[in-house]
Formats: sequence, structure tokens, C-alpha cells
Amino acid sequence: MVDLLTHYFVPVMFAGLLLFLLSGFPVAFALAATGLSFGFLGMELGLFPDTLFQALPLRVIGIMQNDTLLAIPFFTLMGIILERSGMAEDLLETVGQVFGPVRGGLAVAVILVGALLAATTGVVAAAVISMGLISLPIMLRYGYNRAIATGTITASGTLAQAIPPSLVLIVLADQLGRSVGDMYAGALVPAMLLVGSYLAFIAVVALVRPSWVPPLPLEARSYTEAKGRSGHRSLFVLLAIAAAVGWLWGHSHDAIMQAWVGREGPSPGDERVIFSIAIASFVALGLAIVNRVARLGLLSRLAERVTFVLIPPLILIFLVLGTIFLGLATPTEGGAMGAVGALVMAASRRRLSWALLKQALENATKLSIFVLFILIGSTVFSFTFNAADGHIWVEHLFDKLPGGTLGFLIFVNLLVFVLGMFIDFFEIAFIVIPLLAPVADKMGIDLIWFGVILAMNLQTSFLTPPFGFALFYLRSVAAREDYIDKVTARRIPAVTTSQIYQGSIAFIVLQLVMVAVVIAFPGLVMDSIGKKVQVDDAAVMQQLEQLSDDSGASPWAEEPASETDKATSESGQPGGDVAPDDPAKALQESLKQGQQ
Repeated sequence: MVDLLTHYFVPVMFAGLLLFLLSGFPVAFALAATGLSFGFLGMELGLFPDTLFQALPLRVIGIMQNDTLLAIPFFTLMGIILERSGMAEDLLETVGQVFGPVRGGLAVAVILVGALLAATTGVVAAAVISMGLISLPIMLRYGYNRAIATGTITASGTLAQAIPPSLVLIVLADQLGRSVGDMYAGALVPAMLLVGSYLAFIAVVALVRPSWVPPLPLEARSYTEAKGRSGHRSLFVLLAIAAAVGWLWGHSHDAIMQAWVGREGPSPGDERVIFSIAIASFVALGLAIVNRVARLGLLSRLAERVTFVLIPPLILIFLVLGTIFLGLATPTEGGAMGAVGALVMAASRRRLSWALLKQALENATKLSIFVLFILIGSTVFSFTFNAADGHIWVEHLFDKLPGGTLGFLIFVNLLVFVLGMFIDFFEIAFIVIPLLAPVADKMGIDLIWFGVILAMNLQTSFLTPPFGFALFYLRSVAAREDYIDKVTARRIPAVTTSQIYQGSIAFIVLQLVMVAVVIAFPGLVMDSIGKKVQVDDAAVMQQLEQLSDDSGASPWAEEPASETDKATSESGQPGGDVAPDDPAKALQESLKQGQQ
């Protein structure tokens, strides 16, 4: 029995963890209990030294001092403040009025607002519940197909997992040992393509099944003008002016930056785009403010409403993501600025109160403690797991996997997809990712690309039955019984759980297709992050030789060796060919060896 347990220690350890999780024990404590139990068992079996856990307190202190994890409470606080201050309601109502007159307009509005909420709040529960309370009754009122309505709301709410600043991306960057800023930059293009795929799906439904996504009737449009005009022309003119200014700035950005900061080379593309969007947003907001203050009457009610509701969140996104992408702020500093910006926006709307602030701080603290406890538990588990050479055991699991790198990626994504049906993304990130990351790194897979793939896959965990959290959030606010609509006075049937599940299927397929696209085209991720600096050995050697010639004597010139030096060299100790305190000599020798 002892020999059997010793030989299969790692698989038995995994079975013990699974037993703890199935018993309903909290994940953080299940991880720690498994690690401690099997650690002490391994000591008794003679597998581990008695000093196995001596470094554990230092590791826990290191987790508490991790600056990257500070971004989690900041972004959580920002999201809760914005959600509680009514930003979601204002955005849904305003964007719904803009796109409502066309078929599928309400669904388009939900997707766009979901993307905007993802980039500002980053909280799935807040996005799904807000859109479920506001948009679902309106969609049902005007005859939307129930599967399309529920699927659009749940899928749009889960965009918070893929669009920066996502908590999933922060946790993955920490677990993979990569920069959060690079993870954000790498995830931006795939996330935007995912939003585009949602919009394309709604457009196809509007063409094939127009009765499923009817337009908003005339009597439901709130911002019509006195003569019955919708106000869209004024809005389009304002957007055209702002877009023209942004385009002009984009073409003049290099010259402005050269004169401003003395930059010689061209500016990065993402910097040019971010500045152009920011300038366009400020121009639109400035024109709307001037029109209102001076009472010029040049803008319609709809144009003013869209500007004052939509532009402040866009400016906040620029403040947070723009400073991170440009390298002006770390993710933690960007999160802090976002939290301050959310407080300013809530105060400007006169919706900031002590009760709201207290609730937001409490929720942010609870989530941060939740994440830290899981991370500490996973650290205890990894102590025993690595001591038992578990990482080698995991590597051997993939030795005979067909397909090489592609086979590994397909298997990992299938594993994460199945696990996402039953456990939360935090558990997957802290339990599974540390086991897979070393294998991916040894196979030559870029970990930023690997992390973005997993983030998009983890997004499906919120949609996959039977335990998709977004499905539960919508189920909690959707009507469970028939009710009489207050506007149309018609009887609206209840929303069933099966309808919510059916609505998620199409969007799960879209997400999996996007995962496959990112795997097939790594450039979607890699082109957005900084390129690695390539070192030219010949150029370095030339500079070293030039330095030697300029000084008249090589700083690493050999001197006649003394008898002591010869003896030391023959014995294999320092003092022979390369002096231990002569890094230039060591560099030259290594370069020569590399060229041979």
C-alpha cells in the first residue's frame, strides 16, 4: 500500500483535491487543505524533507505585496461605482433610442452597451443584471424572439471577461508571469472582433428572420423633435465633425509629438489611434456643451443626449486603457485613475452617496479577499505538487499527444471549456493554468497569445449550461410568471430557463469560432504587443573592438599570468581565461563562442 501510494502520489493528490471540491468545501480552503494534508503525508512517507513548508510564510507575504493584484480592487471599485450610479441604465436607454428604429436595433444597442460596460465596469454580474432589468422587458414588449433576446443579453454581459480592463486578464497575466499591459494590448483586437461577430450575427438574423428582431415603433421613441424628426441627422453631423478632427489629428500626430516631446521617429500606431479617439471625443463633448450653454439650438435632443451620456465613459476608457497602452501608467495606476474617474462621474450626476461608496468599498474588499485566499490556497497546493515533481508528471501527460503545438492547444481549450461548465474562472486560473503554463512555455508557445486564447475560452464558462453564471444572473431578474405590460397592456408570458439556455448556444458557437481564429492567426495578438529586441552579435563585437581601439588598450587585455594564476587556472578555479570581475571579457568570449 505504501509503495503504491508513493508511486502514484501525484494522481492520488489530484483525486483528493477533486474529493474536497465535490464535497462543497470552499475552493481556497480545499486547495490549502489538500496541499497541507499531502505534504505532511509525503513527509511521513519520506518523499519530502521536514523543511518543505518553511518558505511558505515568505510566499504568502510575497502574494500580499504583489502590486499587480492591486489592480483588482481598483477596477472592481470603478465598476461598482459606475454600475450603481445608473450609467448602465442611461447608456441602454440612449443607445437603444439611436439604433431602435432599425431591425435588430435593440440587440445592437445591448451589444454595444455591453462592450462599453465591459471596458468601464468589467463586472459580468452588473452588466447582465442591468441589461436584463432594462432591455429584456423592452425586447419582449415589442416582439423580439426570446432566444435572441436572452442570448444577446447574457453574451454581451460576458464581454467583461475579454475586453480590457478584465479581471481575467489580470489574473492570467499574474499566473503566466507576463505584463498586464501586454495582455491588455494582445486581447484588444480579438475582443473587438468578437464584438463584431455578435453584431454580424444580429445583422444576419435581421435579414433572414426580420420578425425575430423588429424595430422600435414610433411611439416608443423618446427624443423625437417638435416636427416629428428623429434627430439622427444632427447626431450624424456632430459625429462627422468629431471624426474629421480625429482624422486630422491622426495625420498630424507625428509632427505634433516631435514638436512637443522632441521625438525623432514615428509614433506607435496604437498611440495615434488612442489620441485621435480622445481628441474626437473631447471635440464632440465641447461642441455639445457650447450648444447647450449658449442655447444655439444646433443639436437635436438625441444628439445632446448621446454626447453627454456616451462621451464621459469613452474619456474614462481613454484615461484608463490609454495611459496603460502608452506606458504612462501601470495597470494598478490606471485602475486607480479609473476609480477616481468613476467617483467624479457619479458625483457629477449627483448620484454619489455615502451608502453607495460604502457598498462599493465592501464589495471590492470582498472580491479582493476572495482572490487572495484562492491564490494563497493554490500556493500551498503547488508547494506539495512541485515537491512531488508534479510538473514533470503533467509534462509526461502531453508527451504522446498527437498534433504537436496545435494538438496541445486544442486539448487545453477542450479541457478549459469543459471545466468552465462546472467551476468559476478564478478556480481554473489558479488551479489549471499554473500546471499548463510551463508545458506551453517549453513548447515555444508565446504566453501572451496563450493567455488571450484561454481568456476568450474562459468567457464561454459564463454561458455554458448547466452552471453558466451569466445564465443564472439573467434567470434571477427575468420574469418567472406571466405579467401585464404597463405600456402595451398586453399579457407577456414568463421567460423560461430553457429559453435562456437556448439563447446562449449561438453565442457559444461564435466564441468558440473566435478562439479558433485566434489560434489560427497569432498575429491578431502578437502584432499588438511590443516586438522583442533582436541583438546582432556582429554589431556588438564591432562596438567592443571599437571601444578597445579608442581607449588605446583593451580593457580586457591579457597580462602575463603569474604562477599563482596559472596554478589556479589549471585547478579549474577563477583566475585563468576569464576573470570573475571582468564582464566585458566574459561577454566577448561568449560572443566568440556563439559565432563559432
